[in-house]
Amino acid sequence: MDSTTIRLIGRMRAEHLEELEKQIREERTGNHIGPGGSDLVDVEIVRFLGACEHEEVTASYCSPYIRDWIGKERD
Repeated sequence: MDSTTIRLIGRMRAEHLEELEKQIREERTGNHIGPGGSDLVDVEIVRFLGACEHEEVTASYCSPYIRDWIGKERD
């Protein structure tokens, strides 16, 4: 099975969501997404990562800090 991993590197903010969503739509083969190499994300990115998991896009490579934040935003 083919898959694509999109790693978020650097500071990720809400203004980057449009481009990120575009890249995910273009790659519909078992996507994985995650802030590999960056813990600098805003709340909109965290909410987006949580929503991705409901859309069959795995949020991978998250630090424990971001993983915990995703869980809190879902609650």
